Amino acid sequence: RKFSIPTPEGRMVTTAEEAAATAREMGRHVVIKVQLPVGGRGKAGGVKFADTPEEAGRTASQLLGMRIKGLAVEKLYVEEKIRIVGEVYLGVTVDRSNRCYVILASREGGMDIEEVAARIPERIVRQGVDPVLGLRSYHCILIAKRLGYGGEKMHAFAALVTKLYSLAMEMDAELTEINPLAEVEDGFVAADARLNVDNNALYRHRELEEKLIHSYQGELTDREMEARAMGLAYVELDGNIGVIGNGAGLTMATLDTVMLHGGRAANFLDLGGGATPESIGKAARFVLADTRTKALFVNILGGITRCDHAAEGIVSARRDLSSRKPVVVRMMGTNEAEGKAILREAGIETLDTMEEAAELAVRLAGGV
Repeated sequence: RKFSIPTPEGRMVTTAEEAAATAREMGRHVVIKVQLPVGGRGKAGGVKFADTPEEAGRTASQLLGMRIKGLAVEKLYVEEKIRIVGEVYLGVTVDRSNRCYVILASREGGMDIEEVAARIPERIVRQGVDPVLGLRSYHCILIAKRLGYGGEKMHAFAALVTKLYSLAMEMDAELTEINPLAEVEDGFVAADARLNVDNNALYRHRELEEKLIHSYQGELTDREMEARAMGLAYVELDGNIGVIGNGAGLTMATLDTVMLHGGRAANFLDLGGGATPESIGKAARFVLADTRTKALFVNILGGITRCDHAAEGIVSARRDLSSRKPVVVRMMGTNEAEGKAILREAGIETLDTMEEAAELAVRLAGGV
């Protein structure tokens, strides 16, 4: 709203009574959405419709306290249900290869853009933005035309592109997306949106930083609590590629490399220094047991941690779980040759560079 992007009328609530009262005040059908810092709320059952205030109250009662991706639902957003004639995807993200923002748009709104890119990439319109020239009005008109809009709808869509780009720039966003952008009779309305701000820029957005700390300080997912009890340095993410590294910097770089190759990590797990076959096996078993994980990528730089110890732990975990999930390992350093020999004998793929290993892990997990 700060950037004049049309949104449905709505209100944040924390009780079923507030949800019912809000629906009654609106006097119309409503949508009730859980408020959590994760994607995929709809697929997880966190978005519901209600036709009456009573139904809104009952639905809110069911949603409050449920857990989605390990997080407890404490807040809901109740908004008016709008009459939609079409759904569009509109996003602004960082094109790291070309070092610029890129605008993505598709008439296949309401779907994960990654799914559209994999299945029907020709239906995605891409427009890079030169960081010196900036976004121009003709860029926005061209995007609208390529989506098939003309007349007033074309100008309305072009104006939205400009506003979303301004939002991304001002908020230091790595990703800003409206999905779906609801096409209505007289224009467009943002039915759902997502904003990922660069963590390194949060000092410029104190209001966001304080809100995040206040809302989610100390909140751990079920798996994070389990990992903590096991002594594992683990953070749950929302992808499908398990990631294990030795050292926080290396593990973070591994996450970035997976993302650059079109994948998304299911977790961050740092083994630290001096890991043993037992500790590495415990970590690998924990990640492979995650039902979301479709492939495991282990990245080891052998110094204090020996590569042969890492290999023994990985092989042990896979054998104990009888797991058929693909495992990709990149290792170099102390006892590298011995470690690779152990992995080869167990039929586990090893590669020499982080980029090659990340690319293979993404492919084996069903990505690009």
